[in-house]
Amino acid sequence: QVQLVESGGGLVQAGGSLRLSCAASGIIFSIYTMAWYRQAPGKQRELVATITSGGNPTYADSVAGRFTISRDNAKKMVYLQMNNLKPEDTAVYYCNNRVGLFSWGQGTQVTVSS
Repeated sequence: QVQLVESGGGLVQAGGSLRLSCAASGIIFSIYTMAWYRQAPGKQRELVATITSGGNPTYADSVAGRFTISRDNAKKMVYLQMNNLKPEDTAVYYCNNRVGLFSWGQGTQVTVSS
């Protein structure tokens, strides 16, 4: 049974930082390109960042230079370090594989105040 559990969200002022974590279970984690997504109120879910099994990252233009995705294959964890947060980063953040193959977790709420 696949399970993805996100954590680390919270309320932060603009310019602040947060580190999100995602714990995966029930999958051969190391073979998948993993990703972080976010969904703001009234908007569709969007891809934020991806990381290949070998650790190569890609980023949406809106977060490039501010966010860093990383992973620990031994622990089956994927992380998102978010710096210089902006109010428009406010959303529920989810992890999944690159094409959303697995059941979605509950997400973690990130709220950035101006």
